[in-house]
Amino acid sequence: MYILLMGPPGAGKGTQAERLIDKYGIPQISTGDMFRAAVKEQTPLGLEAKKYMDNGQLVPDAVTVGIVKERLAKDDCKKGFILDGFPRTTSQAVSLDAILRDLGIKLDGVINIAVPDEELLKRTTGRQICRKCGATYHIVFKPSKVKNVCDKCGGELYQRDDDKVETVKKRLSVYAAQTKPLIDYYKNSNLYIEVDGKQSMEDVFRDIVASLEKSK
Repeated sequence: MYILLMGPPGAGKGTQAERLIDKYGIPQISTGDMFRAAVKEQTPLGLEAKKYMDNGQLVPDAVTVGIVKERLAKDDCKKGFILDGFPRTTSQAVSLDAILRDLGIKLDGVINIAVPDEELLKRTTGRQICRKCGATYHIVFKPSKVKNVCDKCGGELYQRDDDKVETVKKRLSVYAAQTKPLIDYYKNSNLYIEVDGKQSMEDVFRDIVASLEKSK
């Protein structure tokens, strides 16, 4: 099963990816993991990417696309994969099409877990972390027994700057602007499957699997 997984921050993409890995026995491939592996293996493209990363610059598309192609050609991808975090732009999507053609692979579906911004804000901005042990809580979905105190070690709970309302709003706005052209691109290819991410995790997973099985 060859899957491209999309969804905004807080949509539950990580949870669904884990379940898809268990169900289909395929690897999850994220851009970050690919870069780290290529750098660690000291491939020519990995070393090229490292130069940009060390300078805090974005890795150019030509290098990113090369690293993606190297990763997707590996043996563990022969039965399928879950691609996460690539492509991010329509030009990358066109490059991915070319890579898949070269490898003789056809995507089974482009899954987008869609969640309204107000729901994403509720999910993301309610997160709290223990300063001592790193345990995570949520003021709505998984509150601590005593407000702002960790159940496990009694440490103080705090909110990361990344999870503050204004930061999250900005992140969602950037994501929406970046992703809309990509969604339009895949809608035109008949691969696009939108799943309602407001449902329970079990229902989201059930809908993803049903859509993928139907598309085969």
